[in-house]
Amino acid sequence: MAKQDRDNKLKMHSQNVVDENIAIISGLFPGCVTEARDANGNLRYAVDFDQLRQELSDHIVEGPQERYRLDWPGKREALLAANAPIAKTLRPCPDESVDFDATESLFIEGDNLDALKLVQETYLGRVKLIFIDPPYNTGGDFIYNDDFSEGYEDFLVSSNQRNFNGERLVANQETNGRFHSDWLSMMYPRLRLARTLMRGDGVIFISIDDGEVGNLRKICDEVFGEENLIGNVIWQKKYTRANDARWFSDNHDHILCYAKQKIGMTLNLLPRNESQLSSYSNPDDHPKGSWKATPLHAKSGTNTSAFTFKNGVTWAPPTGTFRRFNDASMRKMDENNEIWFGTDGTQIPSRKSFLSEVKDGVSPVTIWPYDEVGHNHEANNELKLLGLGGLFNNPKPTRLIRRMLELATDPNREDIILDFFAGSSTTAHSVMAQNADDGGNRRFIMVQLSEVTGENSEAFKAGFKTIPELSRERIRRAGKKILEGDCHPDWNRDVGFRVLKVDTSNMKDVYYTPDAVTQKDLLGQVDNIKEDRTDEDLLFQVLLDWGVDLSLPIEKETIEGKAVYFVDTNALAACFEADIDETFIKQLASRQPLRAVFRDSSFSSDATRINVEQLFKLTSPHTEVKTL
Repeated sequence: MAKQDRDNKLKMHSQNVVDENIAIISGLFPGCVTEARDANGNLRYAVDFDQLRQELSDHIVEGPQERYRLDWPGKREALLAANAPIAKTLRPCPDESVDFDATESLFIEGDNLDALKLVQETYLGRVKLIFIDPPYNTGGDFIYNDDFSEGYEDFLVSSNQRNFNGERLVANQETNGRFHSDWLSMMYPRLRLARTLMRGDGVIFISIDDGEVGNLRKICDEVFGEENLIGNVIWQKKYTRANDARWFSDNHDHILCYAKQKIGMTLNLLPRNESQLSSYSNPDDHPKGSWKATPLHAKSGTNTSAFTFKNGVTWAPPTGTFRRFNDASMRKMDENNEIWFGTDGTQIPSRKSFLSEVKDGVSPVTIWPYDEVGHNHEANNELKLLGLGGLFNNPKPTRLIRRMLELATDPNREDIILDFFAGSSTTAHSVMAQNADDGGNRRFIMVQLSEVTGENSEAFKAGFKTIPELSRERIRRAGKKILEGDCHPDWNRDVGFRVLKVDTSNMKDVYYTPDAVTQKDLLGQVDNIKEDRTDEDLLFQVLLDWGVDLSLPIEKETIEGKAVYFVDTNALAACFEADIDETFIKQLASRQPLRAVFRDSSFSSDATRINVEQLFKLTSPHTEVKTL
C-alpha cells in the first residue's frame, strides 16, 4: 500500500494512551525519552525511567553505571555489519565503461557496505581523500536496510545466494521509533570500513545538515578519534534567504573533516584571491616588492616600552597591548626602510609585510561562502550544461569538492579519492576538472547502489532506469566537455572509468561449505565455478583476493593456443582454460610473473595439477601459484 493511501486511511483502533503519555513526558523532559526495544523486540520511543527519576529528584538517584559514550539500539549489530565477511565479488562491465583498458578510475555499482569490504585488501591504507554526501535523515530519506541478524558463517553463505539492489533502501520516516538509530546503524559500519582504507595522512569530508550533525560528530569521534577532528566547516549553500521560513532560513550545511592521524599531516594552503592580493602594493618602490602595512603591537607579550626611530618618531604600543618585536629587530627594520609612517610621514608607524616573505598561500577557514565554493543553484546549472538538468536532487557544486581537493591532495602524486555515496558523481567530475587544471594524476573510486529511478521521475523519462546509469552518464559528458576546454599540458587526459558491479561470488556453494555437499552433488559438478561466469569475472575476483590494484592495465595474449591474462605486464598471469599441460606451464613460467592462477579443474591430468608449483620453481622460483 502506498504511503499516501496509508495516510488517508482511518486508524480503526482506539487511542494509544502510552504513546500520548510518552509525548507529554518528551515535551517536559526531552532527555528522558529515547529509542529502546519493547517486549516483542521492536524498537520504539520509550521512557528512560532512571533519567526521569533523576529529573524529579533533589539528590543523586541510584542507577546503571554512567560512562561517556554514544549508544543506540542496534549498535552491536552495526559493529557486526562492519566485521562480518561476505561471499561476493566485483564483476567487470567493459561495455558500460569508458576507456576500460587504460583508465585508472573506478565506478563500482552496488551496496557500498559490500563494496567497502570487497576493496579492503586492494586499497587498505591507500586512499588520500574521502568525500561523502550521505542521506541527511530529514524524515523522508532512503537509508540502507542492513540486516545482520545472522551469525558470521551463516551470513557468509547466504550472502552468496542473494544480490540486493533497490530493495536495500527503506524510507526512514520521523514516525519510525528508531529514526535516529537506523541512520546511525547505517553510517557506523561504513565509516569504520572507510577509515581502514585511508592513508596515514588521509582525510575525510562528510556533508550533513543540522539534523544529524550532532550524532555524526559523536560517531566520527568514536571511529576516527575526537583528537583527529580537523574542523566543522560551514558551507553557505544558498545565496538568498527563504522569507517563508518558519524560524531561520536554512542557508548552510556542515562539512565535518577528520584526519586518520592529525599529528604529522597538514592541509595545503589556498592561493590568494584577487581581493587578498589587492591589499599588497609598493607605493615607495621598495626593492623587496609589494607589501602591506601591519601593526607593530600584539595582544599578548611582556614588553610595553617605547621605541624611537631614526627619524625621531617615538612609538609605544597602545594601552592593553604589547610590542611584537624587540629593539634589535625594530632597528633592523628601520635601517632597511621596512617601517611605514604614511604617505606624509606622520601616521602611526607600522611594519611593511612583504608578499615575497609570507607563505605562498593562506590558511583555510571554516566558513566557506558560496562565492568561493559554489551553491546549490550553481550545481544544478552545471548539470543543465551537460543536458542533465533536473534529474538529480540536491547535487553539490564542483567548486565545493575542488576546494577539498586543493586542500588535501597533491597533483604530483597519484592520490586516490573515494566517494561511496556517489549520487550524481560530482566528485568524479571535480577530480577530472582539477586534474585538467593543474596536471594532476588523481584518480577516483565512485560507489553507488543500483537504485532504480521512479517511473514518474524526470530521470526515468529521460531514459535512465537506475541512478548508476545516470551517474555514469554525467561522468561521460563531463569528461568530454573537459577535454574540449583548455587543459594542462602535463595532464594524462584520463576521463575514463572501469565499471565493476557487486554480485554474488563466482564460486558455487560447494566452495564455501564443502562439508555439507554430498557425493552425489560432487559427481554432478565439473568444477566449483558458476556456469554463467566469464574468465574476466574470475580474473577480477582473483585481483580482489590477492589485493592487486583493480585499475592496473590488463592484456590478453595467446600461449600454446590458450588465452592468458597479464595484469600490469607481469604482476599476475591468469589462465582459466581447460587441458593445461606441462608444456604450457613451462612456457608461461618463462615469463616469470609474480603471481599465476588457474582453475582447479583446468589441468590435463592430476600429475600436472600436483606438479604445477614445482614446474614454476624450475624457471620462476619467485612466482606465487594458486588455483580456484
